[in-house]
Amino acid sequence: MAWNIPGGSSNKDGRNPWQRKGGGGGIDRFIDPLRNLFGGGGNNIVRWVAVLVALWLAFNCFVLVTEQQRGVVLRFGQVARVLQPGPHFKLPWPIERVFKVNATAINTFSDTVPVLTRDENIVSVEINVQYRINDPQLYLFGSRDATEVLAQAALSSVREQVGRSTLDTVLGARGALAVSARQRLQASLDAYRTGLVVTELNLPNARPPEEVKPAFDDVNSAGQDRDRVISEAEAYAAKVVPEARGQAARVRTVAEGYKTASIARATGDAERFSLLVEQYQAAPEVTRKRLWLETVQEVLADNRKVVGADSRQLIYVPMGRGGAAAGTPPMLTPEMVAPTVNATDSDPRPARGERPSGREEVSR
Repeated sequence: MAWNIPGGSSNKDGRNPWQRKGGGGGIDRFIDPLRNLFGGGGNNIVRWVAVLVALWLAFNCFVLVTEQQRGVVLRFGQVARVLQPGPHFKLPWPIERVFKVNATAINTFSDTVPVLTRDENIVSVEINVQYRINDPQLYLFGSRDATEVLAQAALSSVREQVGRSTLDTVLGARGALAVSARQRLQASLDAYRTGLVVTELNLPNARPPEEVKPAFDDVNSAGQDRDRVISEAEAYAAKVVPEARGQAARVRTVAEGYKTASIARATGDAERFSLLVEQYQAAPEVTRKRLWLETVQEVLADNRKVVGADSRQLIYVPMGRGGAAAGTPPMLTPEMVAPTVNATDSDPRPARGERPSGREEVSR
């Protein structure tokens, strides 16, 4: 007969066979109540089932959400609430279920896609998208596959922006294209209810297809030569234009000086003429003779002249630098220009015959 059957003959002294000799201490004090709970009677299975159910309910109703996670609670298949980081309690399954997602991890999508530009050139563009989960509820239940939607939307956005640009822009100025593509991609993700947010979109490289790469290299070389020639032309223009402007300013200054001098000279001549008119009205003969002498002196100032008179005399007049002192032209007198010769004066030279026709009296 078993030890735990009451009234059994095997336990004649009434001792508990599970109790150690000398009494129990320490952990036995906690185990003894459990032994009494499950020791004896026909309810042992029920008690064990009840304990197991209680433990299962305790672990199933307790939910711990880490700092990087967010929890979405479904109650009978419908979203009830979103759990933030920390310990939480929920109703047991199948009443409520919890789906945890990592809302702080940065995920990456990369691909290389051939794109046709606006000027009908094919270029292979590398795409690098970094994103994270912004709305766990939309990420789980807003679309069928949010990651696949993001991949297709990223390719579509890049194709749209590159298709609106020329080949030179795609190869050399992709920063603006990346910004436009990011904005377009985020708008698409919001419209498709993916619950994702794009943190970065880059176009790290764009290259022509391998079949036409030599031709593209020639085009790039020609573009670099063009930029070099333009730089040289701009440097030449920066040097020549200031010189031309300075020369133009000098010419304008000289013209202004000539204008001022001409006006002053004309004004002085007009005033001189007015004074000569007054003098002429006062003494016409003297003024006329003086003007004639001044005109002849001005004409014959710097030349050696030979003047012939009616009496066939030749008078050498050293004018200007040849005769008079430097800077002081000689004064002509009527006697020097047309001297008077007496008929009785003896001339040791033989008389000359009559001059041939066509000769002037003044030989120059």
